[in-house]
Amino acid sequence: MRDVRIQKVLAEQGICSRRAAEQLIREGRVKLNGRSVTVGDKMDTLKDLLTVDGQKVYVPKKSEKYYYMMYKPRGYITTTNDERGRKTVMDLIADVPVRVYPVGRLDKDSEGLLLLTNDGDFANLLTHPSHGVSKLYRVTVRPHATEEQIIALTDGVVLDDGSKTLPAAIHVVTDEPERTVLEMTIREGKNRQIRRMCEAVGLDVIRLRRSALGAVKLGMLQPGQYRELTSQEVTALRTAASRGKATATIAKNTAANAARRTAAGPHGPRAPKGAVAARKKRGGNRG
Repeated sequence: MRDVRIQKVLAEQGICSRRAAEQLIREGRVKLNGRSVTVGDKMDTLKDLLTVDGQKVYVPKKSEKYYYMMYKPRGYITTTNDERGRKTVMDLIADVPVRVYPVGRLDKDSEGLLLLTNDGDFANLLTHPSHGVSKLYRVTVRPHATEEQIIALTDGVVLDDGSKTLPAAIHVVTDEPERTVLEMTIREGKNRQIRRMCEAVGLDVIRLRRSALGAVKLGMLQPGQYRELTSQEVTALRTAASRGKATATIAKNTAANAARRTAAGPHGPRAPKGAVAARKKRGGNRG
């Protein structure tokens, strides 16, 4: 809570009653960030330090970590502010006790699950490209998606910048002559990746909604609504990101070892020239 009367804060902290707090203030014994206050003054509970007789009685709560999930509607930009005056997701979140910011992005025309937090380590853990937290999208495309197009998306496609996507899991939800509804699960976070993947195989995305991030699902949230994540959900996301990081490290090491074996040839690594010469001088290999 922000902009609260100081005597109310003192009473809520169990220091004294509101009436007694007013008397402490009149006596000059209460200071806000080192300065004397008067009865009726307010304080920002997220920023201000309150003392009585030089002793700290209220420390700002801004160090606390908060985690929220929002159903981002279409038409909103995933940023904290916009120089062009467009609507941002911050316009939708009002009664949060601290300043939070979006984790990752959903473009203006996309909707669905978006995380917001004031925990920078948590945000970096989830957005780092090597951690591979799964993201589930419900995607409506047109025209009708052929089997060949779906297979291509599943195997990975080359995007407009020349990069190739990792394999994706795809489930056909609705298959109609003029459109197809897909559920696509990816573990990357390239800019506008789903739309670019579909464009690469000749499909136009007409609706895109993120339904889940790891084990956290959108559930019954409606566009524009948000709620605080449970501690179990936060732990599940951390675990998924940590597991993805470990898997990526193993895959990287495996690829590096395979490359070294290939470079060494079928007979294993070659001994340095000096070592070969020394063996010849001793009479070659024994045994």
